[in-house]
Parts: sequence; C-alpha cells; structure tokens
Amino acid sequence: MKTVTGLFDDYSNARAAVSALESAGVPSRDISIVSNNADNRHSDTSNAAESAGTGAGIGAAVGGAGGLLTGLGLMAIPGVGPVIAAGWLAATAVGAVAGAVAGGATGGIIGALTSSGVSEDDAHVYAEGVRRGGSLVSANIDDTLVPEAEAILKRSNWVDPAERRASYNEHGWTRFNDTLDPYKADEVEEERSRYRSAAR
Repeated sequence: MKTVTGLFDDYSNARAAVSALESAGVPSRDISIVSNNADNRHSDTSNAAESAGTGAGIGAAVGGAGGLLTGLGLMAIPGVGPVIAAGWLAATAVGAVAGAVAGGATGGIIGALTSSGVSEDDAHVYAEGVRRGGSLVSANIDDTLVPEAEAILKRSNWVDPAERRASYNEHGWTRFNDTLDPYKADEVEEERSRYRSAAR
C-alpha cells in the first residue's frame, strides 16, 4: 500500500477526485478528505466554527454525492479553523482532539501523513493549503492502482506541492504553525483568487 495525496484549491475538484478514486475501485474507507469551511458553505448545529481555536470533534453529517462524501462531518482544527472532513485523516484528527493537547489535531494529520509515506515538507504544505482555503484528498492505494490514482488526482487539478511551497516561501512562510489564527472567509477568497489568476 502507498499513500497518494493531492491538495486542491477548489472543493469541487477535490470532490471530483474522491468520486473518481471510488469509481476506479479504491474503497471509501481508504480515502480521506479535509476541506476548509471558513466560508461556511456547509453548516450544521455543531458550532464547529466557534470551536476553531481549540479543536472540535466531527459534527453532523452534511452529505455529498455518495460513498465517502456522504459521511462528511464538520470539525475544527487548531490553526486551520472549521473544516469538513471524512475518512482516516479525519478520524486521526478527532482522536488527537479527544486526546487533548492544544494543536494535537493538526499534529495528528501531519503525523498520519508522514507515517504513511508523505514527506514532512509536503505534509506542512498540505496543512497550510487547507488553512488557506484548500481541500486535501489522501488515499491509501494498493500498489497496482498507484499510477492510476496519481493520474486521477492530477486530472482533477491538484496543486503541485513543490510549486505551492515555493509560492508560500516567497511570502515568508516556512512551515505550518497551528498557533496562528485560521484564515477568515475573505482571506480565503483572496488566497483562492490569487491562485486562480496565476493559473490563467
């Protein structure tokens, strides 16, 4: 088994990647999605946004197209803020919050990614990408499906982690810091606009 991971600037691309991975035969239980929800595009009564500074467990399911996406829940990750999430990364984050050290959820996500083969540098880029409004899709893939899974993520408009790290570095970023304030909705939109403009 190998972990393949993709960061997406738009949630719709991440959803498409999850659906395509499931259609290619990757079991839903082996796929995770964590997506910034600062703009409150998904809401429920769990007050995940209000708990963003301290971390919160999965809230009510918010639904989706099928498979993994039907199990999306709301939670908050220190430094990232409110997210919708499902899968093994979400479970790791919830366990870290329940275990109770400040910042544990984020450490749990970074730790889960690195222990499954993602480089620490990339794990920090992925966490920062979600903080800035992105969506992260990660899947544990049978070795025979790895090339197809990587192609699916790339076709779904994934973000090249090396290019994004370079872009962040140009603005003084070095690594994800869970003690920083989460991005607000207007900051997320500004960040997304910057990358949309660069893609043209």
